[in-house]
Amino acid sequence: MAFFSKLKDRLFKSSSKIDEGLDAIVEEGGAVDDAPAPGPEPAPTPAPVPEPTTAPDPIPEPDPAPEPAPEPAPVAETSPAPAVTPEPAPEPTPAPAPAPKPGLMSRMLGRSTAPVMRRVMDDEMLEQIEELLITSDMGVDTAMRVSANMAEGRFGRKFSTEELKELMAGEVARIMEPVARPMPIFPKRPQVVLVVGVNGSGKTTTIGKLASQFKAAGKSVVIAAGDTFRAAAVEQLQVWGDRAGVPVMTAPEGSDPASLAFDAMTRAEAEGADLLMIDTAGRLQNRADLMEELAKIVRVIRKKDPDAPHNTLLVLDATTGQNALGQVEIFRDVSDVSGLVMTKLDGTAKGGVLVALADKFGLPIHAIGVGEQIDDLQPFDPREFAAALTGLEA
Repeated sequence: MAFFSKLKDRLFKSSSKIDEGLDAIVEEGGAVDDAPAPGPEPAPTPAPVPEPTTAPDPIPEPDPAPEPAPEPAPVAETSPAPAVTPEPAPEPTPAPAPAPKPGLMSRMLGRSTAPVMRRVMDDEMLEQIEELLITSDMGVDTAMRVSANMAEGRFGRKFSTEELKELMAGEVARIMEPVARPMPIFPKRPQVVLVVGVNGSGKTTTIGKLASQFKAAGKSVVIAAGDTFRAAAVEQLQVWGDRAGVPVMTAPEGSDPASLAFDAMTRAEAEGADLLMIDTAGRLQNRADLMEELAKIVRVIRKKDPDAPHNTLLVLDATTGQNALGQVEIFRDVSDVSGLVMTKLDGTAKGGVLVALADKFGLPIHAIGVGEQIDDLQPFDPREFAAALTGLEA
């Protein structure tokens, strides 16, 4: 729950966008559904209470009336008449009677008696929901699928913003559940994990966090700083390695990363390490020369172990939006991507891209990140993500 509250707080750009959008959609064509409001209104039970207090007063008066003489007796009979006339008390009495019923029903059903804005689900509303999802970077196909599933069997019914959020969160979670899987751990030693992605996607930080988490779980880990072109990346990994007590293999700046990967495998085998995590330089998916270099790393690793790399993690930056779809296609062809890690969800108004990725590729999503701290990278939970994206409580 701690990570959910952090995810929800930091995913505010996406969730507030959907929140505000659904509010606007419901308000535009909706009306206040105040049917439940009249229930508690008649509850003024005090009104009948004064009536009974006046009724007893005329009753004692008939007692003294018979004592004076038989003549006043008729007067005494006329005096009850006014008491009978004000007895329109029966009219208010039925009014309070229904009051307890709505109160009881609302308590049983757990519904608020306050008026709620609701709108009928129709074609126009459906189109507006589609547009809202597209603007959250869910993509046209996925947005149409989610909105169509939300509307299925519900046309003509009225919905509030909160009810629409619940429907949407349910559909998003349904798409995400099949891909929410942790990175598999194999008995093979060392298990080689190749980490790839474009420049600035957060690969180096992700490797440091994962290595630290695996080490805390009792696994022995070796890191290879394969980004030999960027000194800052090597230094960053060394900081994480020192923090987690994990050795970091480096090579001189500008040296061949494929050669470093081969040497790192030899060392990890000799030390009996459970995991070897290999960082790679960031590369744009449209740079053929850099993609070929990545393919070379894979070929060299396979000379040492034909099954390696056992995991190829593609780290995606959520702020790139729909561009992430193109990255997955290219990297998957070059390096057999086996799973995804999505970072920087706290920096975008378009968290829906993760739903589009799940819907289009079906690749496992191992973890998501919403910050720089080690606990800001956590296993992917589809229901928590769907709730945070739509602004619901967990």
